[in-house]
Amino acid sequence: MSIGIGIIGCGMIANFHARAIGDVDGARLVGCADRMPEFAAKFAEKNDCRAFDSLEAMLADPEIDAVTVCSPSGAHLEPALAAAAAGKHIVVEKPLEITTQRCDQIIEACEKAGVRLAVTFQSRFHESSRLMKQAIEQGRFGTVTMGDAYVKWYRSQEYYDSGAWRGTWALDGGGALMNQAIHSVDLLVWLMGPVAEISAMTATMTHERIEVEDVAVANLKFASGALGVIEATTTSYPGALKRIEISGSHGSAVLEEEDLKDWQFAEETSEDDDIRKRMAGRTESGGGAADPSAIDHHGHAMVFQDFVAAINENRSPTVDGPEGRRSVEVIRAIYESAEKGKRVKL
Repeated sequence: MSIGIGIIGCGMIANFHARAIGDVDGARLVGCADRMPEFAAKFAEKNDCRAFDSLEAMLADPEIDAVTVCSPSGAHLEPALAAAAAGKHIVVEKPLEITTQRCDQIIEACEKAGVRLAVTFQSRFHESSRLMKQAIEQGRFGTVTMGDAYVKWYRSQEYYDSGAWRGTWALDGGGALMNQAIHSVDLLVWLMGPVAEISAMTATMTHERIEVEDVAVANLKFASGALGVIEATTTSYPGALKRIEISGSHGSAVLEEEDLKDWQFAEETSEDDDIRKRMAGRTESGGGAADPSAIDHHGHAMVFQDFVAAINENRSPTVDGPEGRRSVEVIRAIYESAEKGKRVKL
């Protein structure tokens, strides 16, 4: 069965979704819709699909089996609810929404309608990420003591000025954490397990005309007892690749984008040397560290491949609504801690 997909919101990220859909067996891009019809028309011409006059028209088309929501972060709820009510399966670009309450509305609507919901956290599908997860589950780190995420990126003032929604609480939902570092937050929580307590500080230091943070530091205590740090910024010129570091009593590993920069265990296996060689030099672009368009769409393609399989196999996508909600919960707790100046328990 070929799944016909429509795109909601025709901004930059929608182009990556269009390319990803084109690479997926069993999926086809049917059309697009945007609150600005001229944007939809240009996008449709570029990506060889139909431009619908409205979201309602697209959702009414029987050729559309599923939609992918690529509107600004704080504008995911309304189109997702409409799509669920129309019986369409849904992919939502990260974050699922900008508050846990809005996430819950989407999750509940999809459950009620019996449609599949996936969130685009493509880093979970990378082989290097999965190897790290497998090593944790196998106990190779011994007692996992620390889990850290570092996202030291750069965004120019022109980036924030390029869209009225950028850098606003209402539509961006936050700054360096909610927009840029959320992939690393998701990956860290997936690897380390639930967060129990957070103490954080945020600041807006170098950018003008934005409401949200461009620097954030959070100390974490995981439910396992392990400790960790999240550092995120869009003020670090020229921008570095994002890093995840896992430390334990019997091993340590460092993930930089898709590369395993460190992979050391007290008890080596016959596969470890091959992993070190095979998982080096895999990152082919800047990973969005300085240019948000400088990413590859192959991760998105893996998300859509899993999404199509989930529909055909009548199962939940790998990163479903509840999984997509977890990073939003952590980030909102960081904001609460920073605002109130106190530790927050989840």
